[in-house]
Amino acid sequence: MHPNTLAPAYIRAIAAYVPGKPIAELAREMDLVETDIVKLASNENPLGASLRARAAIEAELSGLALYPDGNGFRLKSALATRLGIGLERIVLGNGSNDVLEMVARAFLTPGTSAVYAQHAFAVYPLATQAAGATGIEAPARAFGHDLEAMRAAIRPDTRVVWIANPNNPTGTLLAAAGLRAFLESVPEEVLVVLDEAYVEYLDPEARSPSLEWLDVFPNLVLTRTFSKAYGLAGLRVGFALASAAVADLMNRVRQPFNVNSLALAAATAALDDHDFLGESKRLNDAGMRQLTQGFAALDLDWIPSAGNFVCVRVGDAAAVNAELLRRGIIVRPVANYGLAEYLRVSIGLPEQNARLLAALGEILARPSGT
Repeated sequence: MHPNTLAPAYIRAIAAYVPGKPIAELAREMDLVETDIVKLASNENPLGASLRARAAIEAELSGLALYPDGNGFRLKSALATRLGIGLERIVLGNGSNDVLEMVARAFLTPGTSAVYAQHAFAVYPLATQAAGATGIEAPARAFGHDLEAMRAAIRPDTRVVWIANPNNPTGTLLAAAGLRAFLESVPEEVLVVLDEAYVEYLDPEARSPSLEWLDVFPNLVLTRTFSKAYGLAGLRVGFALASAAVADLMNRVRQPFNVNSLALAAATAALDDHDFLGESKRLNDAGMRQLTQGFAALDLDWIPSAGNFVCVRVGDAAAVNAELLRRGIIVRPVANYGLAEYLRVSIGLPEQNARLLAALGEILARPSGT
């Protein structure tokens, strides 16, 4: 018997998540200089980490021989103060992916199901399948979540509904009224996970009052991250907000010391760096205008996005992506999301965005086959 056969069939059937191509990997493959490569593939903050976060990391270096605080008290306390929520309702994760997987481990089993939307974040079906549950994909509406279709897809065995707002990779945004009505319609025994990884990029008036909803809907789980607007993707720290009972169950399946000491210190410091967060949003707003105006000048269609990225329709996306890679520009093909003609482009610095637009113009102007 081959050892692989010892794993459950639903594990063997998983297609592993493929992350964006690292700069070092492209440099090796194409014999390029790393500093000449532009990466606009993984929705990272082009400003990097804030000075406050960096200072907090340096101050923590002397304690690397010690285990981190397994409860993350300082970061939880900072989050509790900022968000007006009890510590017992906060779950820390090694990135928000970690807390999404905690939901799946705690609430999904073989014989249950979870609902997610077409074109939604790839981790939702992966986490569902890894738990042995059945994934139910509801058809999208205008590249985003169709809440009516998702409500209709809920079955008696459904335990979790996954929603990203804004959605990754399409950037679509659900209005608060529709989300509230959806929450009111969902059976109380079904958890609704509202993934708000990109919430900091929204204008205040576009944000849902999701924190207030936690007191109304005990089956609601919010997930957020420090990887995007806070610029800490390399440290992997995210969190979930939920009822005390749900958070308790998630913490039971959480790995000990799942958030390292540098991440805890940096996230705590970053949370109070309002100037950095404001500059990140201003840069993102300007970059979105720069890219979309450039796409319009190239006569390209794109999906309006509320995140720090935008999906642009380029036709033969695989071929265009290959040409971009040869020019040292990394973007994200999204054929695995059912968007074979699109590339997802993260918002970069002005000069990075300009380089991407110039390269697209050159590539798309060439006759096909040349």
